[in-house]
Amino acid sequence: MTDILNLPASNVTGKRVLITGGASGIGAASALLLASRGAKVVIGDMNEELGASIARQGVDAGNSITFKKVDVTNGDEVRALFHFAMKELGGLDVVINNAGIDHNPKPMHELSDDDFDRSIAVNLKGVWHCMRAAVACMAGSGGGHVINVASIAGLRSAPLLSAYSASKHGVMGLTKSAAHEYARVNIRFNAVCPSFIDTPMVQNTMAKMDERAQKATINASPLRRLGKVEEVSSAIAWLASDESSFMNGHAFTLDGGMLA
Repeated sequence: MTDILNLPASNVTGKRVLITGGASGIGAASALLLASRGAKVVIGDMNEELGASIARQGVDAGNSITFKKVDVTNGDEVRALFHFAMKELGGLDVVINNAGIDHNPKPMHELSDDDFDRSIAVNLKGVWHCMRAAVACMAGSGGGHVINVASIAGLRSAPLLSAYSASKHGVMGLTKSAAHEYARVNIRFNAVCPSFIDTPMVQNTMAKMDERAQKATINASPLRRLGKVEEVSSAIAWLASDESSFMNGHAFTLDGGMLA
């Protein structure tokens, strides 16, 4: 298999980037990759220890990553994060809304109110908080690009993950609507829609499955494997570059062929 990290790198030098959910998984991989290519990055996350660790990794490598704690379900905290990023970076070119949670796989009728409400609060309303804050920062400064990390569960059914799927379908609706609303001020909105990627969240979900379900999850892709965080972060790096300048309102699918 071709080493994707050895392919010509998309140019993100000098890009000012904010990433939520940046302490682990796709968010952390994206932060480290973008910073290594010359972007200036602020990451927000609930996990202070992991967030600070990712920032240190970036700084130790001679790159620019700064961490600030945030709960994306809280509008005031989100606004404070964006204010911090604007002050730290001098503006924002790219916002990557990656913060998200899963829930225990179970039939829809067995989900608790808390399961459903928490999924919507983090995965959907949290993204809306960040999109709204991004527009406030970008509309008067020439525009920018907002990249929402959704899921193929936002494009198709996701048995036993109905609340998660509902939240991700909502993210797709927000993405497409905002892409039309804010094109006039040069703010683009796109979504990345991965399938099962080898992240701590996916591993946590799979740990709650029996062996048969785990195998079915892995084999759902024609490539017969989980995706790698590097494969998603490389796609995000391309989206963050000017090479994606005519893409707007798109669901960028990374699923190994599941929807083919």
